[in-house]
Amino acid sequence: MTSTPESPDLDGSDLAELREQIDALKAIPEEELVNPLPTRVQEHEPIPTPSDAVGSEKWNEPASDESLDQS
Repeated sequence: MTSTPESPDLDGSDLAELREQIDALKAIPEEELVNPLPTRVQEHEPIPTPSDAVGSEKWNEPASDESLDQS
């Protein structure tokens, strides 16, 4: 089968852009593709802070005076 004059011979150069898109998608972890975290949620995600261990509460002191120090 020969190509017609209206259609140029395909040399694959037009596939470079598609290859870049495929490579970019491959770089994204599968979990993020299946279950993406919305950007707005990600930006406002709380930062965890350390807290006292369960059972270490000092019931005879106000909560404002408690700390993580064992002194």
